[in-house]
Amino acid sequence: METATRPLIHRLVVGPLQANCYVVACPRTREAAIVDPGGDADRIAACVQEGGLRLRCIVNTHAHPDHAGANAALKTRFGVPVLMHRDEAAMLRHAGPLIRMLGLPFDPPPPPDALIEDGDTLDPGRIVLRVVHTPGHSPGGICLLHDLSSPPILLSGDTVFAGSVGRTDLPGGSQEALEASIRDRILPLPDDTLLLPGHGPETTLGRERDTNPYLRG
Repeated sequence: METATRPLIHRLVVGPLQANCYVVACPRTREAAIVDPGGDADRIAACVQEGGLRLRCIVNTHAHPDHAGANAALKTRFGVPVLMHRDEAAMLRHAGPLIRMLGLPFDPPPPPDALIEDGDTLDPGRIVLRVVHTPGHSPGGICLLHDLSSPPILLSGDTVFAGSVGRTDLPGGSQEALEASIRDRILPLPDDTLLLPGHGPETTLGRERDTNPYLRG
């Protein structure tokens, strides 16, 4: 059995709320997944096409419109399925009011084509991304973990940022759940784990363990 391949990851800062969208690609097969297309569908599509990539799916770490605003446009353009956690799909009923509250220029995202669960694996090409359910910012929030090469990579959505963590005051948010997700699902990872958050710069778990006031102690 061949070992998993370390992914190529392209980060694009998209949409009016400056969310991080990641195009995660297998360097061997050129197959790819888009994670959190929060806007600027043409820019994301150009990244896929200019890289000679074959898109396999769109994955949302959660359904907030700044992470899912370009779902419909990219699904139509590439004909690929949209994936999100089962508990997050139910949150789409809040998308319209949330879009209006945040003043975002989006239509509500369409329903997902497939539901994913904690422990599922996504494998565009020879990449393996494991779904880690991390509720708190939203009920079906997930991270995506690649831990079959060193150092591990965690696409952490809006669970953990450099110097901060996700807000919990939006519909479905829970401070208690967020703290449990960080304590039980993220902090056990190695210090050299590369964290690629939903907003802001990349960091490492060790750096956040030492400096992030929400993770210290």
